Amino acid sequence: MFSQLSLHDAEALWAERNRALKLANDAVAGAEADRVGAAQRPNPQLSINTASINPSAGIGSGALRDKQMDTIFRVDQLIERGSKRELRTRTAEARLDASRRDFAESIRSQRFALHQAYYDLMLAQEKRHIAEENIVLYQKTLHAAELRLKAGDLSASDVSRIRVEALRAENESRQAVADFEKAQIVLAYLIGAEREARSLNAADAWPAISAVASFDARVDGRADVQAAASRVHAAESVRDLARSLKTRDVTVGLQFEHYPPANTYGVGVSIPLFVNHQYEGEIRRAEAELQMARDGLEQVRGLAQSEIFKARTDLEAAIERGRRFEDSLLAEAERSSRAAEFAFGHGAMGVMDLLDARRTLKLIQIESATSRADYAKALASWRAATQENLQ
Repeated sequence: MFSQLSLHDAEALWAERNRALKLANDAVAGAEADRVGAAQRPNPQLSINTASINPSAGIGSGALRDKQMDTIFRVDQLIERGSKRELRTRTAEARLDASRRDFAESIRSQRFALHQAYYDLMLAQEKRHIAEENIVLYQKTLHAAELRLKAGDLSASDVSRIRVEALRAENESRQAVADFEKAQIVLAYLIGAEREARSLNAADAWPAISAVASFDARVDGRADVQAAASRVHAAESVRDLARSLKTRDVTVGLQFEHYPPANTYGVGVSIPLFVNHQYEGEIRRAEAELQMARDGLEQVRGLAQSEIFKARTDLEAAIERGRRFEDSLLAEAERSSRAAEFAFGHGAMGVMDLLDARRTLKLIQIESATSRADYAKALASWRAATQENLQ
């Protein structure tokens, strides 16, 4: 199904199947429901009571409305004062905005994780290819060495050294395959394709190394900072709501009483008496949570700034390192290795010199691939840290 998967196709699967994004979206739905509930007025309360039932005399004959019992129908309505409903709504709206920012932050962080996993797969894929080429090269070298051994131009111990290196190359190839399979599993989880993990292969080429046009970035536009700011607004509303508890709510009641043959009506008002407390604990708790939210905003802002600085440093270093490999190191190592192979095949170089050239080439190849992966991941980190090309 995924014989060749591009990063673009991986992002499409990620947007559709990623579990972290689904959870963040569910949180937004819950916050929307909280906003609806916060804006609702209290429902009235209906009560029905029957009293004055005399078990000795009975309740009399006739229809139910003529029975000798006192029946009371009462409706009570709580009237909130102090703008409590408005403050609840404002709090719920701020929390909803924070949830939406959290969802945007999940998109940012999970997309970054996807890019990292995809480039890790590309690197593991390239290392596996290098290991496989190394095996083929050692097989050719071993064949040439055996021919020189028959011709008396090479000792048996030298042939043994080459054979040992060939076996080591096979072990390294197996480890490269294991690393590739691990990278497949990590990427498969992020795109919700665990069952197809073994068929995942990266199809993209490494991004070309180029300087970033500008390193200017501000933290206030990041989703995590905006989410923390929204939580400060929510905490401020909660603080105001706690203070509004000192404004007494009023409960108004209307009553209808039926006792044959008369009907009576009544009105009642209920007002709380602040005798034991005036919600000092609730107010202090809300003020403490507000301060925690403000401190949390400063913490998130500081972490975001540090992440941007680190991403910038890593990207600059990756650009410089990658260009060195592209401009000279890899090409020089390949020329040196070809010259060594040619010299050994014609009896002009010893085994140890050949093996040193071979190891150097393999090391440079792996380092070159790693430098390209470092640049790709550093670029993805910079874009995630600054939310560049987020949409």
